[in-house]
Amino acid sequence: MDVSAVTQITRETLYVIIITAAPLLLISLVVGLTISIFQTVTSIQEQTLTFVPKVLAIFAGILLLGHWMLNNMVGLMEKLWTDFTIYVK
Repeated sequence: MDVSAVTQITRETLYVIIITAAPLLLISLVVGLTISIFQTVTSIQEQTLTFVPKVLAIFAGILLLGHWMLNNMVGLMEKLWTDFTIYVK
């Protein structure tokens, strides 16, 4: 196993991690930004106000996107395990 193979595996793994995590991170970003704008407009300075809506939004995101996220991760693992004999050489 040479450096180019390790680089390719690393690149694919990082790509899957970023693509899998991006929707939930974007949901959290949008909810946090919305709550922050609401807090600014209404002059409410409660720091814990963003926690519950973010948790609920992330939970809903996992419910909606969990199957797709799991398929991405399982696909990567299946590819790595089927090529395992190539990596051991």
